[in-house]
Amino acid sequence: MEIERKFLIKELPIIKNYKHKKIIQGYISIDPVIRMRQIADSYFLTVKSHGHMVREELELPLTADQFSSLWSKLECPPIEKTRYFIPLENHLIAELDIYEASLEGLITIEVEFCSEEKALSFMPPSWFGKDVTHDSRYKNNHLSLHGLPS
Repeated sequence: MEIERKFLIKELPIIKNYKHKKIIQGYISIDPVIRMRQIADSYFLTVKSHGHMVREELELPLTADQFSSLWSKLECPPIEKTRYFIPLENHLIAELDIYEASLEGLITIEVEFCSEEKALSFMPPSWFGKDVTHDSRYKNNHLSLHGLPS
């Protein structure tokens, strides 16, 4: 089960000292969501249920050959982004995504929680912007298919 909230950003913190990873991902299917993702030399296939803040998620590791074979079946253009891992209070981590290519200029922040109660009671730091958890236009599969929200 994945429990997370997603936000836009009001003010970008100084990120150069935080751990980060380059992510490339694409979608074999938008409905149901079947995502392929490469992070460095690791490859994954993820299936997600419908929903916003709370969704079922199944992630499976792939070999480079499996990934390459399935990558040719993408339904829409891939997404490229750099993800920064920023520690927050209460042992939470903000995953700040800076999008590239056709999504350049978009920056989002996701925070995962261990329960729905903790997600609902979360008070975001002042540098977080608008909560877009329930706005489908900011889901990565929607961004891949439709581009930047207008």
